[in-house]
Amino acid sequence: MPNISYKQRDIRKLTRVGRASFAVTLPLGYLAKLKWKEKQKLKVELKGRTILIRDWR
Repeated sequence: MPNISYKQRDIRKLTRVGRASFAVTLPLGYLAKLKWKEKQKLKVELKGRTILIRDWR
């Protein structure tokens, strides 16, 4: 595994998924800490210039 600084781990790229959507990958450590699972429903909100992602409940 290549040496990646902690700051670089937080930088992600957008990937096109289909014609009208994009995706961003999230670090496994973040998902484990939040106890999020695959296919879990999430709420996505736009707050100014920030995207907020949280559990839908």
